[in-house]
Amino acid sequence: MPNKLGFRRPVRLNGFTLIELVIGMMVIGIGIVMLTSMLFPQADRAAATLQRVRSAELAHSVMNEIWGKRYDQNTNANGGSPACNAATGLSCSATSVLGPDGESRDTFNDVDDYHGLSESSSMLDSSQTYAQAYPGFNVSVNVSYLDTTTQAEKLITVDVTTPSNEVITYQALRSNY
Repeated sequence: MPNKLGFRRPVRLNGFTLIELVIGMMVIGIGIVMLTSMLFPQADRAAATLQRVRSAELAHSVMNEIWGKRYDQNTNANGGSPACNAATGLSCSATSVLGPDGESRDTFNDVDDYHGLSESSSMLDSSQTYAQAYPGFNVSVNVSYLDTTTQAEKLITVDVTTPSNEVITYQALRSNY
């Protein structure tokens, strides 16, 4: 459209130039790379952290239960009796074989009864197994004497395997006092 002087005004088209489109795609590409390399892996780390927390819950519940039991079948449940070991001359009930002394899971009464406990074992006073309560997790309990000659300390090892196959080991030492 001509103005008063007769010059034509250039017509301005709305849109993007090729250079603007290329720069825009580069900015979007850099943003996507940053998201995939920094932000998205955080979700995997968060899941691993959650699995470790659940692993600690499982191991802690098993350890607390074991810790509340007496040292040995022949040790007085209320304490006060001499410790059973080779030094005192009192024999422990399971010097060569650790594990349940014929009790059912709900009546475990000493530390070594838990030797061999696994995810297929039922939980205390429950019909539910550890595998049902903690799906995807495996648990294994091993009880051994720290020194087989004195038998004054038992090493309790709880291995928990997370769903991502990470094995986390928890240990406690129970003395015969």
